[in-house]
Amino acid sequence: MRVFEKSGAALLAALLLGAAGAAPAAYPEQPLRVILPYAPGAAGDIIFRMIQPELSRELGQTVVIDYKTGAGGNIGTQMVARAKPDGYTLLFSATNNFVINQFLYKKMGYDPLKDLHVINKVADAAAFVYVNAQVPVKTMAQFRDYVQQHRGQVNYGTPGAGTTPDLSGWMLSEALDGDMLGIQYRGSAPGVQALIGNEVQMFIGGYGLGAAFLPEGKIRALAVALPERFPALPDVPTIDELGYKDVVVSNWWALAAPAGTDARILDQVEKALDKVLADPAVRDKLMAQGYVASSTPAARFRADLPAQARYWQDVVRKSGISIE
Repeated sequence: MRVFEKSGAALLAALLLGAAGAAPAAYPEQPLRVILPYAPGAAGDIIFRMIQPELSRELGQTVVIDYKTGAGGNIGTQMVARAKPDGYTLLFSATNNFVINQFLYKKMGYDPLKDLHVINKVADAAAFVYVNAQVPVKTMAQFRDYVQQHRGQVNYGTPGAGTTPDLSGWMLSEALDGDMLGIQYRGSAPGVQALIGNEVQMFIGGYGLGAAFLPEGKIRALAVALPERFPALPDVPTIDELGYKDVVVSNWWALAAPAGTDARILDQVEKALDKVLADPAVRDKLMAQGYVASSTPAARFRADLPAQARYWQDVVRKSGISIE
């Protein structure tokens, strides 16, 4: 009887272990839904559509986009944070939703660093400092002198409160000692139009936003927030070169899953994403639109997130920005 009990217990344990190991091994058995908490046609949509076919191919299942916008990306991000951690609901979102919004919004309903597992960064959206061509400057040094001579009279546009361009604009105003006034718009497109119309004299945005207007001479690019110069605009110096490190910061986009997702599933998605981002054709497509594909190892990127969060927490505290 004792032998039977032991054998039965061993058999049950083996069955349970086998069942636990079998489920992730079969992943994915159905299409994956990637929630994008921003509007169609915006930066995140452009980036993800460039990797979507290849990611579907690597995973062997269709990857579909589901737009859930609102509250600075918080609505869609919260949906993923509360989703079943089975690997079939993922998040593709920006810097704000991982390391900034928790310090801007009084009531978030989730903690991104605890409730999400970041799989890896996908791309950096190179941030350029653009000025209207009517501003009589061609360098950042000249712009610093100009804003100091016109203290309180120079405006900068932002695509919304608490976004990386908004916070970067505030930090640059502080660094230049220019007392510039930030004017918020509903997205980057109206902000760029305001820059062209000289309603604002400076705007921080991506390459794609300014590429059409630079050749026409309507705007100028004074700097870019990247470790190296952007290939399409090699004459534009980096922020680091100009001595303003960590003042203007590029927005990054990352893929994430709900916390608690099986490690084997996460590893499978991570490896698939690594293969996609290593594809020269994908990297070239991203670069052509102003996005730099990530080459940062996933573990290193995840380990750096708490430090990034502390950095933005300090920026938000100093700026005094708060959103209900």
